[in-house]
This record gives sequence, structure tokens and C-alpha cells, in this order.
Amino acid sequence: MAIERVAIIGLGLLGGSVGLAIKEFLPNVATRGFDTDPQVRARAGQLGLVNTIASSPAQAVINADLVIFCVPVGAIPQAASQLADHLPADAIISDVGSSKQTVAETLKAALPGHTIIPAHPVAGTERSGPDAGFATLFQHRWCILTPGADVPPQALADLRAFWEGLGARIEIMEAAHHDLVLAVTSHIPHLIAYTIVGTASDLEEVTRSEVIKYSAGGFRDFTRIAASNPTMWRDVFLHNRDAVLEMLGRFTDDLTAMQRAIQSGDGDAMFELFSRTRDIRNSIIEMGQDDPRTDFGRADHTSDPDD
Repeated sequence: MAIERVAIIGLGLLGGSVGLAIKEFLPNVATRGFDTDPQVRARAGQLGLVNTIASSPAQAVINADLVIFCVPVGAIPQAASQLADHLPADAIISDVGSSKQTVAETLKAALPGHTIIPAHPVAGTERSGPDAGFATLFQHRWCILTPGADVPPQALADLRAFWEGLGARIEIMEAAHHDLVLAVTSHIPHLIAYTIVGTASDLEEVTRSEVIKYSAGGFRDFTRIAASNPTMWRDVFLHNRDAVLEMLGRFTDDLTAMQRAIQSGDGDAMFELFSRTRDIRNSIIEMGQDDPRTDFGRADHTSDPDD
């Protein structure tokens, strides 16, 4: 594979998992990692997330064939500016963020003349930090690449081979379409989860202890999603604002229709929706995008594709 040296900027869940996945599945690829938090760097070194822990962003990218930004999308501008004068001219620049249009624009502005291929491995868990990473996070998960029209075909092929080497399945997509799709499949579900958990905690007639003690399975699933990294998700909503607002408008219309069905006692409308959505759930399992077990396989460290 053409990519032999990888620099990982940010050593949390995704950055750490990239490092561990390279170590397990692409052992001939050398890795350097950097994180702005010295405690994270120290812990990443203890865990062996990468071959070398760099003391600066510049040191991390020495001779790199691929540089991956594994930081919240809101932190990419500063991270990119720190590397602008140190990147190898032929390095591929990529990321793992959940929104793609703004990332592409940011990287092109900060790193003119470089080969930039934004990427989104659709895999994650609600955990964060260097201890959260694991090597199989990307196994059998989709990684969406959103190259611009000027990207050299060989660079795209190299990045594709890299992610396939980590176990991912590849989809090529325009950045705008990616942001719209992920708004409905990932971003809106997270927004709903954060909101419903907040609503439950604010109810005056239901105590906080009752919310925790009597949580049913559905609410527990919401709280799992709502435990995700708040910095990362704040940045996702700010950087994919237009697509999120469009999908949120559609969801609000559908929610109003369901409210009317409940008010009017329209059981047929409810049954039709619930049947259709159950079929979608079954299709997700059939495609291998989730596990049918009651714990969704998470006890076995199976990744949850709602990043």
C-alpha cells in the first residue's frame, strides 16, 4: 500500500481507534500521534495507541503520507493552521468528522495546494477519550469519502485502500449529499436524544430519581446516545446547520402528524407507521449495520454506527 506513514492529530476515541486498527491490521504502517492535551498524550503513550507520541503537531507530520484530523470539526481550523508550514507536499490530508462541506472548505483554505479528501467513518460509541479506542471499531462499517473534483485518482485509491485495510466498507459521495444523509441518520437522532433526556430531567412533577430508577429500555437508549461527547456534537450541529434544520423541519412535520393521529384516535395511521419503521430496523440488521441481540452486541465491544 502506498500509505506507509500516518500522522493522527487527536487521540480520543476515533484517533485512538485508528492507531490501534493500524497496529492490528496494517502492522507495516508507521504511526505518529499528537494531542493538544498533555494528559491525553501521556495516556495514549501508556496505551500504545501509536508508535510515536509527538511533542508538537510539526513533529507528528514528519514524512507523513497521510494526515488524519481526529478532532471535533470546530477544532480543525486551528489544528490545520498549526500544520500548514510543516506538511509534506505530497501528503494526503483527511479527517473523520461527521460533517463534510465545512471541513472541506476549512482545509482548502488553511492548506492550499495540498491533496484534501474529507472522510467520515460511520462508526463510534458514546464513550470518548484515549481509553475508549479499540482496534475493531471500523470493521464492517461504512467509511464515506467525499473527494473534490480536483483530487488525483491515485490519492483517492490510496485512501480507499487504507480504510479498507482497517476493515471498513467504502462509499464515495458528494459532501453536500453526505451532510443531508447524515443529518437524518445521525445528527437528528442525537438532537432528539439530547432533547428528550433534557425534557425528562426538567419535569417538575417527576423527580430526577424517578427518571433514573424507572427508565424503560427506550429511554435508556436515548441516555446512551446523549452521553456522547458534547463538544463534538455541538460542533456537528453548528457546522451542518443547514442540513440539520432541513431534516428537523421534516421531522417536526411528521411529529405533528403523529400528534394529530393520537389526538383523533387514528390507530390505522399509527399502525402503518410503526410497521414501516419496524421493517427499516429489520433491514438495518440484515445489512449487518447492527446486532439483533438485546444488548446490540455492545458487551462484545461492537461499535455503534451513529457517530
